[in-house]
Amino acid sequence: MAKHDPALSLLFHALADPTRRSIVTTLAEGPVSVTDLAGPTGLRLPTVMRHLSVLEEAGLITTAKDGRVRTCAIVPEALGPARTWLDRQQALWEARLDRLDLIVMQTLKEREND
Repeated sequence: MAKHDPALSLLFHALADPTRRSIVTTLAEGPVSVTDLAGPTGLRLPTVMRHLSVLEEAGLITTAKDGRVRTCAIVPEALGPARTWLDRQQALWEARLDRLDLIVMQTLKEREND
């Protein structure tokens, strides 16, 4: 069985939820308070806080408290491991498909010559 990176699993788990992806998209524009993040979701604040906790545990966001206001910010470099994994998968499958294409083309040529 292949070795699995627990940090990568946390990252994909965090991004698996559409609400969390929406939060990450919003934070890509700049830091936002938790209250402002909660508004468009229609979710109650405790639910949004659980989503933020998952994102923070995965390293995708940071939070800071200033008085009574908690502000969230994205950590763009946290997506690096996912990008690396996806790039490797893409290269692997492109190589496999190229080999399959070669086999198919050789088979077709052999059938034409028969």
